[in-house]
Amino acid sequence: MAGPPVIIWEREVERLLHYRELIPRLEEALGKFSRRDSAEVIQPVRSAVPLQKYNGYLGLMPTYMENDGLLSTKLVCFYDREVGSTLPAIKATVVLLDPEYGNVKAVMDGDVITGMRTAAASAISAKLLMRPEAEVLAILGTGKQALSHYNVFTEMFSFKEVRVWSRTRERAERFCQSVSGPVTACISVEEAVRGADAIVTVTTCTEPVLFGQWVKPGAHVAAVGACRPNWRELDDVLMKEAVVYTDSREGAMAESGDVILSGVEVFAELGDVINGTKPAHRNKTTVFKSLGMGVEDAVSAKLVFEQWKAKASQP
Repeated sequence: MAGPPVIIWEREVERLLHYRELIPRLEEALGKFSRRDSAEVIQPVRSAVPLQKYNGYLGLMPTYMENDGLLSTKLVCFYDREVGSTLPAIKATVVLLDPEYGNVKAVMDGDVITGMRTAAASAISAKLLMRPEAEVLAILGTGKQALSHYNVFTEMFSFKEVRVWSRTRERAERFCQSVSGPVTACISVEEAVRGADAIVTVTTCTEPVLFGQWVKPGAHVAAVGACRPNWRELDDVLMKEAVVYTDSREGAMAESGDVILSGVEVFAELGDVINGTKPAHRNKTTVFKSLGMGVEDAVSAKLVFEQWKAKASQP
């Protein structure tokens, strides 16, 4: 008989999950997803339940990886908050199940998983698509995703300059004080992105905030916000000038306002590049439109659970 599920809280997930183990697993999972082999990954497009009273959505993200014996789902609420709101824009929980018995093995805080696996996927996109000589990183946004992206990008790459922008100067300065390395607060998006080799957009904006006329030719953009079909971060000029990559083609066509409203075609998934079936156009301006996938949560949760069991077995 199966025992009660393990509960793994936020602080413990933080202690157990590290980019050095997570990134190789995510690369492998992205490749498996793009092969479209049902024995590797079954992952429907995220379904969303509107929370009209609170201007938000509940997203359901189930994934089954038969060959890996992995079954999980994430429940994530995301909101279009007013400027200055103290309420979270995203709250998530990941549930890990036994695919044979159907019982819940573990319930874990999903906020850290969401932040780290999203940032790790963006870093993988930069590893594949960013020019090797990149020196300047710009981050638009100063929330949890901004912090996780700062951490993994500065861990993986050697930028000479990092810039950050927020809608308020106070938040930008607070972000600068919260990170462990050098970063410059900028008063405008244009100031932050002019001449940048890599740009990360992790805002809660629903209208374009990054314009193609400001973006250096050959820059790489990891666009993480605007996860609804009528929300945007990037303008038409940028979307149409860039080679567009995504984590899931189906997800982008169903959920990404940047893709849907601009009318551009998705050139490839990251998994296609990893599998060698599509090229990485490092010499061109590239956009990685990140929607987030259940398979990313699944392998992250499995890693957390394995680390938890290893620590629990220690005398």
